[in-house]
Amino acid sequence: MTAPDVFEYALVRVVPRVERGEAINVGVIVYSHAFRYLCARIELDEPRLLAVDPAADLDAVQAALSAFEKACTEGPLAGRPLGERFRWLTAPRSTIVQPGPVHTGLTADPSAELTHLFDTLVRVAPLRRPLSRPLIPTPYPASPRLYAHRVSAQPALWPHLPH
Repeated sequence: MTAPDVFEYALVRVVPRVERGEAINVGVIVYSHAFRYLCARIELDEPRLLAVDPAADLDAVQAALSAFEKACTEGPLAGRPLGERFRWLTAPRSTIVQPGPVHTGLTADPSAELTHLFDTLVRVAPLRRPLSRPLIPTPYPASPRLYAHRVSAQPALWPHLPH
């Protein structure tokens, strides 16, 4: 078994309207110098993206994500060291595809770590059971008189209420 060593990762996000700052996680990029490993896993959840921005250009987003994923192994960066490619891919930018902040950890298997991070941070877990009612919060009534029975032991909180 290989001893654990340091790895770095960053989330890949789609920000359909940069001016609003809303984002969805669509992938993870993992880099380990010790294991000579650099890989990105990306999967666009189109319904989630359209929920954030119904006018999003899905083809343009898919093309940008494909280019991001391929930059790990192909293109003009392919001849550069892995660490340099990772730094380039995780550099802040204000485009529709943006990396999140870089985080570190220890792993003995960067590929398994990539799968774990992707499943935990990107994939949306299905509901375990159907909801019996919608998740709509019920606002508290505006009048404190409706809660007078709850504060009867503490009359100093609302002195204007009858006790």
